[in-house]
Amino acid sequence: MNYENRFCILANSMKMIIKNISKIVQVCRGNQKFIQSKHLDSVNTIDDGYIEIEDSKIKDFGSMKDWRGIDDWNNTEIIDAEGGCVYPSFCDSHTHLVFSEPRQNEFILRIKGHSYEEIAKKGGGILNSAESLAKISEDELYEISLQRLNNAVKFGTGAIEIKSGYGLSLSSEMKILRVIRRLKENTEVKIKSTLLAAHAVPKKFLGKKEDYIKLIIEKIIPAISYEKLADYIDVFCEKNYFDIHDTDKILKCGIKYGLKPKIHVNQFNSFGGIKTAIKNNAISVDHLEVTNDQDIEYLKKSNTIATLLPSCSFFLNIPYAKAKKFISNNININLASDYNPGSSPSSNMNFVSSLGCIKLNLTPNQVINATTLNGAYAMEISDSFGSIDIGKKANFFITKKIPSYDYMQYSFGENCIKTVILNGKVVKQ
Repeated sequence: MNYENRFCILANSMKMIIKNISKIVQVCRGNQKFIQSKHLDSVNTIDDGYIEIEDSKIKDFGSMKDWRGIDDWNNTEIIDAEGGCVYPSFCDSHTHLVFSEPRQNEFILRIKGHSYEEIAKKGGGILNSAESLAKISEDELYEISLQRLNNAVKFGTGAIEIKSGYGLSLSSEMKILRVIRRLKENTEVKIKSTLLAAHAVPKKFLGKKEDYIKLIIEKIIPAISYEKLADYIDVFCEKNYFDIHDTDKILKCGIKYGLKPKIHVNQFNSFGGIKTAIKNNAISVDHLEVTNDQDIEYLKKSNTIATLLPSCSFFLNIPYAKAKKFISNNININLASDYNPGSSPSSNMNFVSSLGCIKLNLTPNQVINATTLNGAYAMEISDSFGSIDIGKKANFFITKKIPSYDYMQYSFGENCIKTVILNGKVVKQ
């Protein structure tokens, strides 16, 4: 195993003080789990601040003028933010980070005029990734996935959901989920895992979709549950993939085995997937590039959060989700990267944030809320992640000295992050 690719922890001190912070961003108090859409444009900040960390958690924070120091300076690391801002780490609630190879050849085909769906029908897309993943060893898959996770952290991600779905067989789906488990065990990143065996119908089951669904229900879900490899169950509910009846059947089986639903829906078509997801108490519905008035009505009456994936729209040149319409109907939203080799080959949540402003017409404040606390809520971890608050995990990043805290969304091609802290420890890339 190549240990050089692991995160390097600069300090294991039990206590840490960060001082001279120009602005602490996303300060929450009172066990706030998410920011409702009607309040999404409000972000609490503190000027000229400090943060105290002890035992991987935030012990105290506030304005430097009110800081009284600490009683015991032994085993305490001091970090001078030098006028940079502090943000909670991004909480990226939708990724497919564990895959074997990129698909740049398909990127070229799309430039030449072939659609994503056309490429998939010819055996490309997800099926292409599944074929290459079957040939790679678990150790190799772990090492390249670890490198990708390291890169995501460099851009400020501190909590992430990772799906399977490039296996499409019992052995390969388990290979992916075991790699995700190893990433959980060997890094400081908070990771949630999702079984997405219903991502596409594999080549050996073409024309026999019901047989593949039977395999998912009778073999794959029970095996994943037995090894406790997943938190969630997901289905690609889309034309030419899995319809609402398939989706309902798979979700219900997952629920039976303790897996909570989170589904891909309304990326290219709207035909009842959102209603099916809500009926099964889905934590989130993800994509939503195509929605109608009935979809909006279902979401308004539910507790399901809408996960929007603007970098997928950017890469595929398809419509963007109507974020403003969701907000005007008080439907709660979050933004995620959809990092995957076919339709969003980037884990850069800084760029996702900029797209949220540039293409979804959200304000920087709305984007900050949608990529931090609301992203944590979509992974059911907002009690410990997604904002700066006493008792929460010390997962955040310090920026270089920037003109204002909304500069990051404006400067879409720049990585403004200077220091990453996960679980109260400085991470060196």
